[in-house]
Amino acid sequence: MITSLLIANRGEIACRIIRTARAMGIRTIAVYSDADAQAMHVREADEAVHIGPSPARESYLVGEKIIAAAKRSGAEAIHPGYGFLSENAEFAQAVIDSGLVWVGPKASSITAMGLKDAAKKLMADAGVPVTPGYMGENQDPAFLAEQAAKIGYPVLIKAVAGGGGKGMRKVDAAADFADALASCQREAAASFGNDHVLIEKYILTPRHIEVQVFGDTHGNVVHLFERDCSLQRRHQKVIEEAPAPGMNEATRAELCAAAVRAAKAVDYVGAGTIEFIADASEGLRADRIWFMEMNTRLQVEHPVTEEITGVDLVEWQLRVASGEPIPLTQEELAINGWALEARLYAEDPARGFLPSIGMLELFQLPEHLGRVDTGVYEGAEVSPFYDPMIAKLIAHGEDREEARELLQEMLEDSAIWPVKTNSAFLIAALDHPDFVAGAVDTGLIGRDGDSLTAEPMPSEQALTNAATAMVPRSEHAGFRLNASEVRSAPFLLDGKRVDVRLHGPGAEKPAPAMLIAERGAVWQLTPWRAAGGAGGTASDGTILSPMPGKIIAVDVAAGETVSKGQKLLTLEAMKMEHSLIAPFDGIVAELNAVAGAQVEVEALLVKIEKEKA
Repeated sequence: MITSLLIANRGEIACRIIRTARAMGIRTIAVYSDADAQAMHVREADEAVHIGPSPARESYLVGEKIIAAAKRSGAEAIHPGYGFLSENAEFAQAVIDSGLVWVGPKASSITAMGLKDAAKKLMADAGVPVTPGYMGENQDPAFLAEQAAKIGYPVLIKAVAGGGGKGMRKVDAAADFADALASCQREAAASFGNDHVLIEKYILTPRHIEVQVFGDTHGNVVHLFERDCSLQRRHQKVIEEAPAPGMNEATRAELCAAAVRAAKAVDYVGAGTIEFIADASEGLRADRIWFMEMNTRLQVEHPVTEEITGVDLVEWQLRVASGEPIPLTQEELAINGWALEARLYAEDPARGFLPSIGMLELFQLPEHLGRVDTGVYEGAEVSPFYDPMIAKLIAHGEDREEARELLQEMLEDSAIWPVKTNSAFLIAALDHPDFVAGAVDTGLIGRDGDSLTAEPMPSEQALTNAATAMVPRSEHAGFRLNASEVRSAPFLLDGKRVDVRLHGPGAEKPAPAMLIAERGAVWQLTPWRAAGGAGGTASDGTILSPMPGKIIAVDVAAGETVSKGQKLLTLEAMKMEHSLIAPFDGIVAELNAVAGAQVEVEALLVKIEKEKA
């Protein structure tokens, strides 16, 4: 058995590999860039080696640095995780040539499946059904246009060396083919250094079904059943599940047998995934499911397979890399229940899924409800240098509905701030009628994205509860404990004004700000009582600090004449900037604000007086 392992990756997958290796008594070595010096995987490993600057191309993608780190640390083996160098045949061979154990498939297998056109030819020869299309060497645009016409529109142009949705274009009509081809080739050349393409029949009701396979060095290959990864955004998976909804036993048997033939055709060793595309217009049928590609590594979504089979795939990888046979036979593997996984990203769906970076001042995930795989912690920084996935939430139930409801509960109980996440988007996707019915195809998010990405707002009750708790008793003059009277008061919700109905006597002391966590989203609520955009309008011209913070800019001077709405200063508090503005026309009678100074809540910052007539 391997005794020491270097993980050539970062984030949640590095932490997940460390967890299994530790349980097996294997010493673990992490590698890290400048940006990851305090990362979770560095903290959890037995040892960590610095490999370079923050950009991946200068650290995690430099195979020589990783092999040198393994040698320096005395590691016996290297596990590549997924992404980065995990499907790089040259790196795999370099690891082997250096005398280290490579926890992955043979370099020849990676090469055989690395180019989509060659892989499809190989699969067709092995009796694996492939999508109708053209995979030849002739890349003349006119010839490719002729092939597209023969296949019949719509067609899909795909870079032969592609992946991750890059170098891929759907073409609906012959008139659009030339422009789409040129665009696809440019993107393929820029992303992969190879502009060759293939053309496939575009499936109008496509479902993405994949089969987990596993091989060893003793000639054994098994499958661990299928996963459905049809819920996608721009070819990127969002929610995955196992098994696939609507899969009957006869179709499953044919599909999984084809996956095993595919793995055997390339003498596959270790964990791999055979990806298929299904025409689900008439349900899942074996004669309408075709090979798409093979991922020669562990997949992001591998936990759902682990949950329904009870198998630790990383343990299997380490045992097989150590020369052991696969621990279970095909007959010993069975499906138990249902599992779903949601990918939690640091991004803002309401703003085009823009990545969100910064410190995770609040990071709470419901590990008591299900499985949580993450590579960050409360207080960690979300870096701009790497993939924005910060966690995977995995739910297992006796059936699909139980697993779906549990995953939704896990997302609703998550609380992350001030970094934005896609949690509310994931909840909306799980609630979508088609997803509930198990009738998902890869175009669902593209069709209904607007409804799924609407910016969430807290419920009226949550706003009322938070606002009432924040306001001091002195501001509830005339209220009785059980009185029915209510009044409306202005607040700022993440920088936007909201009017909230207040109930009851309020708090003993004012709260400068409060976080509201509901249905997976978090908002900051601030009293609108000092001045302007962050503090409201003070009727007497007294501008108080709405919360503890740092003054980062002062835009006026004592004695200066100001106009209503003019910015007076900017306060940075809780990682957000708040502009305080003049409540009316007047003169700056008093100025206590100094740029760079820290201030407490309710500190007098500016006093505006109206000009005397």
